This record gives sequence, C-alpha cells and structure tokens, in this order.
Amino acid sequence: MNQEEKVLRENIRRLIRHVKQKKLNEENDLRVVIQQMMDLELSEGQTPDVDPAPNKSTGINVLEELLKKIIPIIETDYKSLTTNSDQRQSYRAHVLNAVDNSLTPARINNQAGEAAEDFADSIEEIEINVGGDEPDDKFIDIRTDAEKASEEPEEEDPLDGFGTGVEGDETGRNMAYQSYKKIETSILDSYELLSDPEDQELFYDYLIANLKLYFEKFEEELANQVEEPTNQAYDMAKRSQGGDPDEEDIELEL
Repeated sequence: MNQEEKVLRENIRRLIRHVKQKKLNEENDLRVVIQQMMDLELSEGQTPDVDPAPNKSTGINVLEELLKKIIPIIETDYKSLTTNSDQRQSYRAHVLNAVDNSLTPARINNQAGEAAEDFADSIEEIEINVGGDEPDDKFIDIRTDAEKASEEPEEEDPLDGFGTGVEGDETGRNMAYQSYKKIETSILDSYELLSDPEDQELFYDYLIANLKLYFEKFEEELANQVEEPTNQAYDMAKRSQGGDPDEEDIELEL
C-alpha cells in the first residue's frame, strides 16, 4: 500500500467518524427537545395525548369499534368473488339487506316500547281473562308417522330466506350468507348497547352508509389490479425461451 492510499483511507475514516458523530448529536438534541416538551406538559398538569379524541356521539364511537371487527371479514369475502362483477353486486345487496332486516325489528321494538310506556301512563291497567274449554287431551291421533310427516310444513332453506326480496347472483348470495353469519351477532350486540334514540339512529344510518362506501372502495381496489399489457410478439418470444430445441425461427405477425 503506497502513501497516497494510506492518506485516502485515513481521510475516509475521519469522514465516517464525523458523519456518525453529527448524526448522534442530532439524535441527542431531538431527545432533549422531546423530553423538555413532555416535562412542560406534565408540569402544567396535563397528560400526553396518545389516543385520538372520541366522537361526540356515543353511537358513532360504538359503530367505529364495530367496523374494526366486521370490515376485514367483509373485505376478504368480497374480494374473493373475482369471476364477475355480478357476484360482487349480489354480495353487496344481500349484506346490506341483511343488516337492515336484522336491525329493523330492534328499532321497531325500541319505538314500540317507548309508545307502550307512554300509553301505560295514561290509562289504567286492565286485566282480561279469556275463558274457554281446555283442549281435549283424550284425543287419540291414529295417523301413521308417514302421514304426520307429510302434513308437516317443509323447513325453508336458510339461503332462500336470506335472499328474500333481493335478486342477484346465487354465488354472491351464498358468500354473503356465510359472511353475515360471522358478523350478525357483533352488529346486534353493538346496537343493543345503545338506549338513546339519537345514538341508535346515528348508528343505523352511518352503518349503512359506511358499508356502501367500503364496498365502493373495495371495488375500486379490485379494478386497479389490472393485468400487465402484452402483445403477440412478446407472447411468442416468451414461449420460444421455453427451451424448444426444434424451434429455430419465429415468424412474427404484427
């Protein structure tokens, strides 16, 4: 190693040490500034703000926690429907319809309960005793088991019941049914936490709106997954690189 190389190596080492020391000093200065800000907040009786501020509405806060649970499930199942858009459109329609069907009875019950309380305050309770003969427990049914079974109503396929009132691709409907079984309890449990009518209404309205917005977001994300453009020349050249020893010349048709 000659003298010039030694000098060059030494200069490089000094430069590296200088850069490292400067970076370390900057990091130390940043730590000091952050610590000073934290000390100032604590000295003023404040605590560092580490959590996002909650919404003013309890209904929206509850809904936010619900969406964190159910949206990943919906996204996974929705994006698995890639054969055609009809499947996804059917999935979306059936999920939205199922949410409405699940929450409508709860909303009606809450409204009816409030009306019943008001009505009970305005009138006296009246007990009505409806008399009548008891069913004759001495009746002997002589039908065979086959006859009894033939007269019993057939059980409805849960998939048919799930899709009542909604038209669309059956694959999308079936996938929506499977998805909704995973999230229905969470939706109802979250809604039942709320007793304030305003919170309940906000929860319902924003749940439907957010589901629609997320479905649109998922569809846009799927649309962006476009296959890389290609052409005949590229495809034929790629095939020729597969190692076919008999193929020497390639005629390109452009």
